Amino acid sequence: MEELAPRAKSLIERGINPSLTVLLVGDDPASQVYVKNKVKACQRLGIRSTVARLPSGTPEPELLGKIDQLNADPTVHAVLVQLPLPKGYDEGRVVRRVDPAKDVDVFHPVNAGKLLLGDPGLEPCTPKGIIALLDGIGCAIAGKHAVVVGRSNIVGKPIALMLLRRHATVTVCHSRTPDLAAVTRQADILVAAVGRAGLITGDMVKPGAVVIDVGVNRVEGSKKLYGDVDFDSASRVAGAITPVPGGVGPMTIAMLMMNTLEAAEACST
Repeated sequence: MEELAPRAKSLIERGINPSLTVLLVGDDPASQVYVKNKVKACQRLGIRSTVARLPSGTPEPELLGKIDQLNADPTVHAVLVQLPLPKGYDEGRVVRRVDPAKDVDVFHPVNAGKLLLGDPGLEPCTPKGIIALLDGIGCAIAGKHAVVVGRSNIVGKPIALMLLRRHATVTVCHSRTPDLAAVTRQADILVAAVGRAGLITGDMVKPGAVVIDVGVNRVEGSKKLYGDVDFDSASRVAGAITPVPGGVGPMTIAMLMMNTLEAAEACST
């Protein structure tokens, strides 16, 4: 995170105050924590952050109108709709309303299309953080077999594309994949992003593999957060493994800060 500080300072010295606005609808406790962490990260870098709080009963047209206002505001460089939205909203329609140039979550079809085609543009925060983690530990991606467990639009699909772009051979697994363990045991790089606590156990990991656990799961009767990987068994086999919490989560927030700065830089050119 600290390496982003000079970029933020450079923008501020040029009279551009990088700005992120988070739209928070309702009072979901987990969402409140996530937003609080994003605001703290902005404060550390000198990025101006605003949380626009709307009650869960806010009519969808009013929410869309608020997004339109932020899109039109030249002092706002980044707009993020905190998900999940309360029941009753068309989540797809809401996130698609954000101006692609300010879409730091990279959910808009325009930005997703750029990612697919390999065109320059913002990259989704969690996948971007995963790539940064791999680079940070010196994991050569090119030529490796990467297995992604999960096919969500937020993590599974984009990380598969980004690993392909770095010349990995990529296999994507999901709920219909037969004999999941047989596939995961082939992975040099294993990314678990399916949202099922402890799904990946040590006997499903290739010795020496790099294991990236994206899962953040709450188990009934426990206050502890659990990943998609059974850390105790997998850590005895893996060459490197990310913990939950404290692994991918902080990197996701760091990449959100980077995207905010990139959006601000693009507005200033």
